[in-house]
Order: sequence, then C-alpha cells, then structure tokens
Amino acid sequence: MELQLFSLQYFLLFSLLSLYLYFYIYSKYKKSRKPGFKYYPLVGVLPGFITNRHRILEWTTEAVKASPTHSAVFHRPGKIHGVFTANPSNVEYILKTNFENYPKGERFLSHLEDFLGQGIFNSDGELWKVQRKTASYEFNTKSLRNFVIENVSSEISARLVPTLTKAAETEQVLDLQDILERFAFDNICKVAFNVDPGCLEGDGTAGSEFMRAFEDAATLSAGRFRYVIAKLWKIKKFFNIGSERKLKRSIQVVHDFANHIIQSRMEARIEKLDDDLLSRFIGNSENSSEFLRDIIISFILAGRDTTSSALSWFFWLLSSRPDVERNILKELETIRKQNGKNIGDTYSFDELREMHYLQAAISESMRLYPPVPIDTKNCLNDDKLPDGTFIGKGWFITYHVYAMGRMEAIWGENCNKFVPERWLENGIYRQENQFRYPVFQAGPRICLGKDMAYIQMKSIAASVIERFVMGVQDKDTCPKYVASLTIRMKYGLPVKVKDRCVD
Repeated sequence: MELQLFSLQYFLLFSLLSLYLYFYIYSKYKKSRKPGFKYYPLVGVLPGFITNRHRILEWTTEAVKASPTHSAVFHRPGKIHGVFTANPSNVEYILKTNFENYPKGERFLSHLEDFLGQGIFNSDGELWKVQRKTASYEFNTKSLRNFVIENVSSEISARLVPTLTKAAETEQVLDLQDILERFAFDNICKVAFNVDPGCLEGDGTAGSEFMRAFEDAATLSAGRFRYVIAKLWKIKKFFNIGSERKLKRSIQVVHDFANHIIQSRMEARIEKLDDDLLSRFIGNSENSSEFLRDIIISFILAGRDTTSSALSWFFWLLSSRPDVERNILKELETIRKQNGKNIGDTYSFDELREMHYLQAAISESMRLYPPVPIDTKNCLNDDKLPDGTFIGKGWFITYHVYAMGRMEAIWGENCNKFVPERWLENGIYRQENQFRYPVFQAGPRICLGKDMAYIQMKSIAASVIERFVMGVQDKDTCPKYVASLTIRMKYGLPVKVKDRCVD
C-alpha cells in the first residue's frame, strides 16, 4: 500500500514537472519567435495546420500579413520546413535574381508527377528549358495570335452565344463556371492540338467524363500537399485505397484522352503537317508518347482552368458593381461606333487592345482571385532572402499571390476592394510590375500564354456583357473555393441569363 502511494506521488510530481517545463519552454519560445504562424514545442505549426486545412489560403494570408517582413516561417513534423512570403522583393529574388537556386524541386514534382508527368509545369533543368524553347517559339508567332482570335470568335458565335440565348429564352439557371470551362477546353484543344472536342455544343454533355476526371485529378493531386502525415498519400497509393484509388482512376481517364489525341495526330501527320503547338513536339522524334501526353495535360491545365477561373470570379465581382459594368458597356459602345461595328460583330486584335477599362477590370479581378493562388519552389542551398528571412537547404518557399493582392503595403488601404481604376493612367491601361503582381508568374518562367489569355478573356467578357445580363444567384455571398491547383468555385457560379435591352 505504501509502495503504491509512493508511486502515485512520484507520478503526480513527474506530471506537474512536465507541465511546468512545457509551459515554461512554450512561453519562452513564444516570446522569442517572430510574428507569423503560431508555434508549439515539438509539433511546430501542426495544430494550426490541422485546424485550418479547409481555409488554407486565408490562414496563410493572415500569417504573412501579421509579419513585419510579410514572410512567415513554416515548420511541422515530417521534415517539412519552408517559408510563405508576400514580399515583392523576395518574389523577384526567387523568380529572377537567384532563379537557379529555386527550382520546382523534388517534393513538388513527386506530388504532381502522376497527374502532370514531366510536362512544362512539372519539370526543372534541361527538360524544362527544351519545352520552354519549343513552346515560346509558337506563342510568339503572329499566326498563333490570329489563330487564337479566329477560334475564340468562332466559339463565341457558334457555341457560347447560342447556349446563353437558349438559357435566356427558357429562364434556365446555368452554372457559368462550367460553361466557361467547356469553352476554354474546346479553345485550348483547337489552338494547341488542332482537335475540337465539341464540349460546349449540343446538350453540353460532351466530354463530361473527362471534365470530371480532370477536376478530380487536379484537386486530389493538390490535396497530397495537405496531408497531416506527410507520407500517408504514398501508403494509400501503394495499397490503392481511398483518395489515391480515385485519383488513379481519374488520371487514367485523362491519359486515355491525351493518348487518343496523340494517336490521331500521328496518323494525320502522314497526310499533312500541321503547324500547331503539338506538331512542334511531335516533329522531334526523340519525344516519347508519354512525354507528348504530359505536354497535352499541362497545356489543358493552363488553357482550361486558369482563364475559366479568372472569368468566373470576374463575373461574380461584376454582379455587385453595376457602375463597373456600365463603364465597360460605355467603352464597348465607343469602340463599336469608332469602327462601324454592331452588337454581335466580332472584335479584331486592335479593337481588343482598345478595351483598356475591360482589361483593368479583369486584372483587378485576378488581383483578388488569382487563378493560381500560390506557387511553390525548392531551395537548393542555404540562403537569406532580401527581407532578411533565412531559408535552409531543402526548404520550400511559397510566394503567396492570393495574399499579395490583399496587402496594404502593395495596393494601399483599399486593397480589399474591387477598383479597376487603379490600373488606369489617363484612361490607358498600365502594366503592373510583375513581381508585385505575379499572377502570370514572373522572371524566366513567366506565363507564355499571358497575351493569349487576355485575348480570350476580353473577347468572352465583351461579347457576353454587351448581349446579356448575368443574374448571379446569391451574389452577396462570396463563393467557397476548392483548394486545387487553381482557385475554382466549389459549387460553380449559378446565373440566370437575360437578354440585355439595347436602346
């Protein structure tokens, strides 16, 4: 009995001593740490990470905004160390000044390899350079620009406008995000691969299986970065269970689609030589079918998901700003009168360039809701960022595009407001410094399709706004997003379409 009592006393003493040491160390650690993420002994930011996984963008934004340098160090078990930054000087440093020290890195590449393979968005070094060189040649040609305008105009006239007109006549509620994704999918396939999947025509069910599979593959692949136990996805993949089993099925559907394009193009090449993007890669006999497949998937991701995401958020923001919509309509009317155009006529490249206010409104929308909200690199060697933050070898560094759009230090006190005028100087659209506004990345890896994206977005927005009124359902509630590779709206964008009355 005495021995039991003695053991109990020691147990209580040990417990109290452990609690005292824990809170003592925690209080000292708390006082010494820099503002940013909330840290705990041994587990780092893990408690906050678990609590905020569903709102990862907001949580990480709060951390970098709380830091005087706008950078926050991130540590959690599993040897996951890194830095989140919304500091333009750091962004310029990692994307340009010290570019060679910050590749995508093994962690990033391995998490997305099953989906993206070794395509241009998931490769480093010489493999990336070869793809970049081939793609840049195509994107810089005047013939591609004309081809893009021709295809966008055709898709708008033949498919988008009839779809919206029918919805207006039947008073049907449409998911505008889905319509825009189908449009962008058809367009990128025609421009890059000379293939027309017809996803937006007919009853709108064409390509539905592929669309779902592509969305699932992107979302589940991105989800690998948010596992509490970092290597758990590899275990699930090995046993082919849970989300990894669903991911495998989705990727197979995507691969089958890409392989079909390659096979059909290889057969057609015997008869004639096409001059689209895919043909340039096919022309190199050293490129395997798997490599060509990765190229196709990467460009579908870039051409379908980014522009459709940008326009979905643009139309949601516009629904609560009739003054901005009136300014766009006024600009379009001026351009039509100057060029003898009627509503419904397609716009030329030069006419699209005159849409300064529209481009300002789209750019402002992407500032608040960038299609790719965060991007991550890997640090090859120990380094110190321009703001003084240390970053170790093997750490990740994430430049936070979403947070940067909400920084007073960059955009002023009205940073959270939708203000297209901030992009205008005497009525002319003014380009922003790419490191303050890295929506299209920056430096050597800046997006090759930036100009093509603006052509497509301005063409669609102008044609839709001048013909229709988008009655966004529940417009005063900010849509929830899917934490995927792009910032898609979780439940789409339901709209009720009406014909616009023109005096």
